[in-house]
Amino acid sequence: MPKAKLPAKPTQNDVMALALPDESALPGPVRAVYDKCVEKLGFVPNVLRAYTLRPKKFELFRQYNNELMLGESGLSKLEREMIAVVVSCVNHCHYCLVAHGAAVRQISGDPVLGDQLVTNYRTAKLDARTRAMLDFVWKLTSTPAEIVDEDRAALRRAGFSDADLWDIAEVAGFYNMTNRLASAVEMRPNPEYFNAGR
Repeated sequence: MPKAKLPAKPTQNDVMALALPDESALPGPVRAVYDKCVEKLGFVPNVLRAYTLRPKKFELFRQYNNELMLGESGLSKLEREMIAVVVSCVNHCHYCLVAHGAAVRQISGDPVLGDQLVTNYRTAKLDARTRAMLDFVWKLTSTPAEIVDEDRAALRRAGFSDADLWDIAEVAGFYNMTNRLASAVEMRPNPEYFNAGR
């Protein structure tokens, strides 16, 4: 199979407010990830381009993100993407709202749902289980010190196991971290995300 052709290199201003290393100097394993992204997505997500500032952390970030979002869990891929969107809504993270909003649209096949979650998940027609999950995520992100036993009990009543509760909290915690990182460096969404799933 021929090697995937990388799209034109974006300018620094297309990715974030910090200078990126020269792509020709990137380690081979990073280039291999770029090739795989182009083959599967048609582009390299800017969050990966940004992580080339710290190549050792690039692979750690990628592996952790993949395990968190695709690994074994009682949560579906869609539920995990919904968590990412609601966390990003609380934090007003432009990059993650656009990128994960696109993922919700694509996975669910519902562009309205993706846009509702980006602006206000409470306007979406959600089942009780999903509503309970997103209520917990909103509170955990906006007022984490106020999480109490009743909040966990509400998730259990909605049908989540303790392992699921851990996964909900871990995904929410991860995206709270990435939101802050993306906001700190003014990470910009790839143009491809805006029309995805519409």
